Amino acid sequence: MIELEVQGLSHSREGLLVDVGRSIIGLGFSLVKQRLADDANGVLLTLVVRGLAQKQRTLEAMLETHPRIVSFDIAPYVQGQSRPHFAASRSMSSGYVPPPAPPPQVMPKIEPAPAPSTVSQASTPKVSTLPAETSEQAIDPIPAAVERRSAEPEMAPPPPPIVAKQEPDIVLVRPPAPSRAPSAPSKPFVDVAPLDADTQAVEDMLPVLTSSYPQIFPHVKKLERSVAEGARESTLQLAGQRIGTWAFERNHANDGTMNVAEALDRIGVPALSALVEMDRKGNQLYIRHSPLCTEEGRSSCKFFSGYLEGLLGPLLPSKNLSIFEVGCRSCGANECVLAIMD
Repeated sequence: MIELEVQGLSHSREGLLVDVGRSIIGLGFSLVKQRLADDANGVLLTLVVRGLAQKQRTLEAMLETHPRIVSFDIAPYVQGQSRPHFAASRSMSSGYVPPPAPPPQVMPKIEPAPAPSTVSQASTPKVSTLPAETSEQAIDPIPAAVERRSAEPEMAPPPPPIVAKQEPDIVLVRPPAPSRAPSAPSKPFVDVAPLDADTQAVEDMLPVLTSSYPQIFPHVKKLERSVAEGARESTLQLAGQRIGTWAFERNHANDGTMNVAEALDRIGVPALSALVEMDRKGNQLYIRHSPLCTEEGRSSCKFFSGYLEGLLGPLLPSKNLSIFEVGCRSCGANECVLAIMD
């Protein structure tokens, strides 16, 4: 005999555990432990199964073609060793933060060139003084020409050159890209190492449970908080079995054998309805507002499974009752759902 840990990925949760569990049991394996968890990739299914080693290939072939399984992984189960689920989502962020943009480059302001100054200098004619006795014919002709030129109107200085007004350069500055903090990685799907039930704690609490029945849930929660985390579910299941067996011996010890459907109708549903608000749909029991499954991620449905095992198991011809926790309020479901098979 070998024990294998089967991890599977599926698209939908509804009825997954029942469909896959029925196929595995049909191959001759027995279910030791099962768990469902929601993930970004889909629904993560973890099963611990026990069976013959030569049937492992048959199990793999069945999972390969099962319509509810997208992908799967099988490995030997090691007691007390926690293995992350192969399909659990993980963040691949690199943490890269882009550098800020470089500072803008401003062009130097160009000063306009000074206008050239033009100075007009009028020429002063030089006239020579001649003696009185000098005749008009003896006058030098050059000063006369100069005198005529000086009599002409003076030319205005040329206007200064027009220099175009320099517009300021407009520089578009792009702000640095905001740094994006890396997203926190998703927590891997890791089971707490399971431990055996705390038998002594259950024995100490049993007289209190039987004396306060059916108002037992405050004492069950006290029992749950008193044991180690790894032994929490196994201790709840054992406590449920002991109080279920007590209820059977007190009220139904003289009843004859019956099949699962009859046992549920006559005994299981009335007894469980005395504890919680519930409905039955076929082979599934829907528990509304479970007083035990109130903390996120901490399913306590094992107590109800153990209770039905202790109450109905002795009434079945095969004495073999299989109960699967299909959905749980603490894992996001609206109701806690138990599927029952013989």
